[in-house]
Amino acid sequence: MLAALGLDPAEEEMYRRLVTRASLSVAELATVTGHSSERTAELLAGLVRRGLAVSVGPAGSAGAGGPVGADAFSAAPPAVALGGLLRQYRDDLHVAEQELAALADVHRLATLSHAAGGVVEVITDVDAVRHRYMQLQQAARHQVRSMVVPNLTVVPGRQNEAGNAALNRGVHYRAIVDRAMLAEPGFVEQAVCSIPNGEEIRIADQVPVKLVIADEDRAMLPLPPGQNTGPASILVHASGLLDALIAYFEMAWERAYPLLPNATGDGLLETRPADLDDLDARVLSLLLAGLTDHAVASQLGMSLRTVQRRIRVLLDKAGAETRIQLGWHAARKGWV
Repeated sequence: MLAALGLDPAEEEMYRRLVTRASLSVAELATVTGHSSERTAELLAGLVRRGLAVSVGPAGSAGAGGPVGADAFSAAPPAVALGGLLRQYRDDLHVAEQELAALADVHRLATLSHAAGGVVEVITDVDAVRHRYMQLQQAARHQVRSMVVPNLTVVPGRQNEAGNAALNRGVHYRAIVDRAMLAEPGFVEQAVCSIPNGEEIRIADQVPVKLVIADEDRAMLPLPPGQNTGPASILVHASGLLDALIAYFEMAWERAYPLLPNATGDGLLETRPADLDDLDARVLSLLLAGLTDHAVASQLGMSLRTVQRRIRVLLDKAGAETRIQLGWHAARKGWV
């Protein structure tokens, strides 16, 4: 029971014997505990050193540091003696807890550093960035997703030979391009050639970050914030971080609009198959404002049947089954 305070079973038994009596001699303690006189004297000496027992002289005088061979010993008051030990152990335990917390922090940082080293690779040299970018596409087996920003300098699109080679061997390319790319020299001609070869290109009003993802294995994006055209990059290996980048790309892809070669083949056409005409947009706006079908018909000077037919068309365009779903899809597709 007192082992937590550093007493072994024999010392604890000896101390308990002393507590129950005013004093006991070495011979008496040896008899009641079954230890030899030598062992009893050794245990008593340990209790004296810990302040748990005091020797009592023949004349009844007490001295905490008295000789073990004195006639008798008595227990120090438990509340004082054991209370002091308990406080000391509490202090030692508190220090140990603090040291444990410090060691845990060191271990956590070391583990995170090691783990991060296996997930993220930092590349700052321009040639190394170009080399990694080419390797990324050369290793792709199924698809390459990319988000393209204007003013690329490290690997301009027209110099992406690895991308052309991957397209030729059947790798599926999907690219979301910033609308400003349409004004860059050579982009339209390049897109007109790559789309028939299997590349899907969609356009967004703004692409916030340069990104390329090969299969479900690796991704590459800029290292410094807000510097899409700088060379410093990070290569992200398979991890939760890569899953998040893939999910982000897919969300952006759903919101972007396809680019296709126009009929003459010398330009691009931005297609919005689910776009609304002005009348459908007005019907939708009134519906989302909470008006009933009758109120919409009255507001627009249309028959109820015409309004309901247009609402049905809106539901089909959105792929929705209910009007609540229609509202969600309308916000997602930018119809309102």
